[in-house]
Amino acid sequence: MSQKLKAAIAVIGIDIGKNSFHLVGHDPRGAIVLRQNWSRGQVETRLANLPPCLIGMEAWVGAHHLSRRLQRLSHDARLMPAK
Repeated sequence: MSQKLKAAIAVIGIDIGKNSFHLVGHDPRGAIVLRQNWSRGQVETRLANLPPCLIGMEAWVGAHHLSRRLQRLSHDARLMPAK
């Protein structure tokens, strides 16, 4: 990821899957600047390299654990009820 892209991401949405996570990153104006699939092991490592941002994800098994780990990395991780 480029430095420009890292600075542009303000909000990230994560769709949690069994083996891979789908991420969509938005800049402050709402334009999509990141759309990728990451494996479960890559998520925490790659998000550790980003500046703090708002991260939203659905509250499923393991999401609480992941949100606590992301909060330790200074991200604002929030869980949404599954509907």
